[in-house]
Amino acid sequence: MALRRRSGAGFTANIWPGFVDAMTALLLVLMFVLTIFMVMQFVLQETINGQDRRLEELGSELATLAEALGLEQQRSDQLETNVADLAGSLSESEAISETRRLTIAALEADIADATTRIASFESQVASLLARNSDLDTALAAARDESAERAEQLAATTDELTATTQEVARLRDANAEVISRAEALQLALAQAREEIDEKTEAARLAAAQREALETLIADLQSEAAAQQATLADLSVQLDASRAEGDRRASRITELAAALQDTTQERDALSEAGTALRAELDTLETRLSAEQQARLEEQAAIAALQDRLDTTQTALSEEERARLEEAAAVERLRTQLADNQEALSEAERASLAEAAATAALRARLAEADTELSAMTLALEQQRQEAEETLTLLAAAESARALVETARADELSELERQRALLAQANALLTEQRSETTEARREVALLNQQAAALRQQLSTLQALLDESNARDAENEVRIEALGSQLNTALAQVAAEQRRRADALEDEAEQLRQYRSEFFGRMRELLGNQEGVRVVGDRFVFSSEVLFEPGSASLGFDGRKQITDVARVIQSIAGEIPEDIDWILQVNGHTDRIPVGTTSEYADNWELSQARALSVVRYLSEVEGIPSDRLAAAGYGEYQPVDDGTSFEALARNRRIELKFTER
Repeated sequence: MALRRRSGAGFTANIWPGFVDAMTALLLVLMFVLTIFMVMQFVLQETINGQDRRLEELGSELATLAEALGLEQQRSDQLETNVADLAGSLSESEAISETRRLTIAALEADIADATTRIASFESQVASLLARNSDLDTALAAARDESAERAEQLAATTDELTATTQEVARLRDANAEVISRAEALQLALAQAREEIDEKTEAARLAAAQREALETLIADLQSEAAAQQATLADLSVQLDASRAEGDRRASRITELAAALQDTTQERDALSEAGTALRAELDTLETRLSAEQQARLEEQAAIAALQDRLDTTQTALSEEERARLEEAAAVERLRTQLADNQEALSEAERASLAEAAATAALRARLAEADTELSAMTLALEQQRQEAEETLTLLAAAESARALVETARADELSELERQRALLAQANALLTEQRSETTEARREVALLNQQAAALRQQLSTLQALLDESNARDAENEVRIEALGSQLNTALAQVAAEQRRRADALEDEAEQLRQYRSEFFGRMRELLGNQEGVRVVGDRFVFSSEVLFEPGSASLGFDGRKQITDVARVIQSIAGEIPEDIDWILQVNGHTDRIPVGTTSEYADNWELSQARALSVVRYLSEVEGIPSDRLAAAGYGEYQPVDDGTSFEALARNRRIELKFTER
């Protein structure tokens, strides 16, 4: 019995250390598991926090993309407006081209009339030359005949002298001889009268021949002048045709460019639709990720509850450990899924950024093409002015034609004066001589022929005057058309001037509103002052000394300016081409040798460009509404050398104006 009692006591003493060791091992395992659980909980918490930050970044990127998409939509609307304006300008150009075609047709008709008139003048000159040749032949024959008659008259005079002497000697002897002598004297008197008339007719023919030669020379000179005028009109017509062809080709090019712009606009609209669809997809994914994050948070809360249950009930430790391991595995799976979703979201963001960059490039190209179209329309306006110059040249040609007609009338008066002078000379010669009257009949016939020729010439002159009257009527019609065109151009210029004045007045109103809001916002701040139509910021307010990077306060000031611009930009009409000009200025102190800028000029340009980039890239102001310029130290507002004067010269100026 004693042995048995000792054996039981020894067994009890041997079991207790083993039990303590088992409990210690169990506690160590439990502590190890709890440590692993705490580490995993910390890692999961950091991962979830990182996912939250990433989701916030994605949300900000989505907001930026939505804002960029809105800007692209505004630009697309502006492009549609510009395309409509270009279509209207194209219609106006087509109307102007049609007017020019009508003017060219009228000029061609005038040139055809002038050509017909010149041909008529040439035929008249040819007939006058032929008649002049006939008159020369007749005059030579008359002179030869007059010489023969003069010789006969001389012989008759000698015979009469001899007969008179014989009559004197035989007067008392033969009465019959006396009567014969009287008959001879009577015949001599008649012969002298005939010679006198022939001489008069010959002089008249000579005077008429000289007058005809003068008229022929004048007609030849007039024909040469009209040929020169016709050549000039032909050159102008060729130039006008070439100009019309060039403008037609230009209009075709503009139509093609307009069609390309329309197609590109449609492509931009499709790309915008695709971007909206992608944005909706991203929002759906973001909602799913947020739901998953909420589920993860719920799972973590459940896990925490289970941990509390495990701490209060150690008997269920193994089951809790298994559940925790399963929860950890599920969390790992969800974490991997979230990382894949985030990677897909990043790839989608990069794709959207690339698509946005491509859209901006396309919009820039469209803006360039619209600028080229504007230049082409301006060139067409200059070509219209050149057409007006050609019309003025046509008016001067009409004046030349009127001058030529006046010269023809004066030439006719001169011919009449010459005829009157020839008649006076013939009258004097008729009083001086009484010879060669026998040939008066032939000379009268020649004079009648000359009178007939003069009548023909007078008829030709009358016909020429009638044609001149017709040409004058046509020239007056062309002048009235020109006056109508000039009146239309003047009305169009007045309309454009009124439109420009209205735009300037509207711009002044919006400029006043802009500066009023800027004064309310920045007027009482230190380092900001108003000078005329500009807001002047001290460089110390926006930049650090020697730097071109905007500081924190500077970004705040520029952000306020951007808000004012964005608040009034939507109210400004699209036909007002406004711009915000940023001018940088420095003092006369040179930059340091360690500065990254070569001189003050480069520093002022860099500061102005920094403000413009901040307004464009951060605040979303359209780049085509901004302009940067650096003036260095060359436009000071204070020529002094004091510290205050130098500080006033270091400034950034904002000017709201029109392009």
